[in-house]
Amino acid sequence: MARKYLSKSTFITGLQCEKALYLKKFQPELADEVGLAKQNIFDVGNQVGLLAQNLFPNGVDASPKDYTKLPEAIDYTQSLIKNGEKIIYEAGFEYDYVRCFVDILVKKGDQWHIYEVKSSTSVSETYINDASLQYFILKKCGLNIASVSIIHIDNKYVKNGELDISKLFKITPVLEKIQNKIDLVPIELKNLHNVLTQDAVPKIDIGKHCSKPYECDFKSYCWKDVPDYSVLNISRLKAETKWGLYNSGYINIKDIPLETKMSSNQRIQVDCEINQTSLFNKKKIKEFIDNLTYDVFHLDFETFAYGVPVFDGVRPYQHIPFQYSLHHESNTEIKNHYEFLGSSNEDPREPFIKSLIKNLQFDGDILVYNIGFERSKLEDLIKIFPNYKSDLQKIIDRMKDLMIPFKEKWYYVPEMQGSYSIKKVLPALVPDLTYEDLSINKGDLASLEFSNLHHKSIEEQKKIRNDLLEYCKMDTFAMFKILKVLREKI
Repeated sequence: MARKYLSKSTFITGLQCEKALYLKKFQPELADEVGLAKQNIFDVGNQVGLLAQNLFPNGVDASPKDYTKLPEAIDYTQSLIKNGEKIIYEAGFEYDYVRCFVDILVKKGDQWHIYEVKSSTSVSETYINDASLQYFILKKCGLNIASVSIIHIDNKYVKNGELDISKLFKITPVLEKIQNKIDLVPIELKNLHNVLTQDAVPKIDIGKHCSKPYECDFKSYCWKDVPDYSVLNISRLKAETKWGLYNSGYINIKDIPLETKMSSNQRIQVDCEINQTSLFNKKKIKEFIDNLTYDVFHLDFETFAYGVPVFDGVRPYQHIPFQYSLHHESNTEIKNHYEFLGSSNEDPREPFIKSLIKNLQFDGDILVYNIGFERSKLEDLIKIFPNYKSDLQKIIDRMKDLMIPFKEKWYYVPEMQGSYSIKKVLPALVPDLTYEDLSINKGDLASLEFSNLHHKSIEEQKKIRNDLLEYCKMDTFAMFKILKVLREKI
């Protein structure tokens, strides 16, 4: 079998799971489809990488034109070094069937400095492993390396005026950490190369490594025989406990030993599943409903976040509200529905505020699902738009949380599967109402679709905007229906 090349990404994959590495090299068709969320991570990474180059301007780009041109790109890097180039972007190197491309390579005097760019806001152990490989390969290629640093985003930076990349990015030296583990790199490389000489897929069972440090590309393939609802779905159960149960052969929740340590809420989930029983605390739920001040307004926000802030007063990855849905309930029936969806070409925050204040000028409680989220977004808006403080604070003060009866397990049925997410509560209480038929059926998908709206054609934008409105409308209508069920049961 011809030797396979390793790269930075396949090295990291192999450290996480040798089986995933093998599949990536020999059976890539088994990988999960690259969804919008994962593609967005790639796109943000590319954007941040290009932006970071401005920290070291006037460099030469040595990146390959495509993945069939890697050897040529590596040769080009060598020619740039020989010609005395001081700053090289995507500098390519190869040693013993390992190829790596350094995001930014800078020469000062007779020494080189490695800069690896990440779109995250902190330096992880995985990034240290990545940088360690680069250091090892470049040293083997004869370069005198003085430093290795991770360039990452500073989440404390607040944009005001022109983007200041010197403040957007933090440069964290990591050479000391690399030197503490550099002796492991050749051992790890040898092991991974050996894995790629095997005639069959490594026999590695599922485990914590399927999701850490990254969600595996082959999760659907490896998990195909795992039930949709198993011990791995027990809410907030410690990883050691759930994987201990799984590895001991306890996969079905009904088979869990009675002596298994778990919280009271976890025990409720397990006992209700085993016995197919439900919980309904009539007293607590009646108190909750009796405490509501009518009319009731069912409110839900959608937000998006950019790694590189585009609006003033915004931090990297800060959630910006761009949409809301509001169902006005009077005498236990829907009286009106209001909604707002911002423009993808401008800052949606102030139009959002004005619309929200206008449609919440009536008396009555405002019900949200997970009050911490909506409240924090409004508090962020108050900081940026203090002239609306009084009106926004009044909205905050009127908010109550419909999630409480389910979070506290005052109402629980086995169909909720340990979750108090509205996506689980709704089908459990109102089976004929579902998100499944919606083109956009999750909050993270709504955020990504809105973020990428300006890249779409006019017709695509129209459809996506309509889908966004339908999704958000479903959230608040679901809240209305859930509250109705609670009333009927008391």
